[in-house]
Amino acid sequence: MSRRRKAEKRQHLPDTRYNSQLVSQLINSLMIGGKKSVAQGVVYGAFERVSEELGKGDPIDLILGALENIRPKLEVKSRRVGGTTYQVPVELPHERQQSLAFRWLRDAARKRREPMKEALAQEIIEAYNNRGTVVRKKEEAHKMAQSNRAFAHLRW
Repeated sequence: MSRRRKAEKRQHLPDTRYNSQLVSQLINSLMIGGKKSVAQGVVYGAFERVSEELGKGDPIDLILGALENIRPKLEVKSRRVGGTTYQVPVELPHERQQSLAFRWLRDAARKRREPMKEALAQEIIEAYNNRGTVVRKKEEAHKMAQSNRAFAHLRW
């Protein structure tokens, strides 16, 4: 961690189709090896599939609903105090919540054995309906934080 100055937060340019920074972040999260056009095709294809299956119109509203269900509010961090390591629950800033949600969504979609468009669409649908792997991962993180809340006084 640098002691000189705070790192500046970079603003993501909005994507071309939906003009949304959120979609741009999802595309950047999915991108492998600088192939942004491939990642855009995957995300836009998944959004079309999600709109078809759920019957709702705007994919941005759908992704926002899904994100609200998978965004973790708490996580545990390791703190070493007196030779012992404690798992201390901490509240997460909004940017970290968002990046964890996107990372979990991406990893869950990659673990599925189907084309990425289909896998991402299914994960978004499951997250929107408040079930699936990503929601379970969020609940796991919250459960871990709840079970270790006795060590919350060690937060700094």
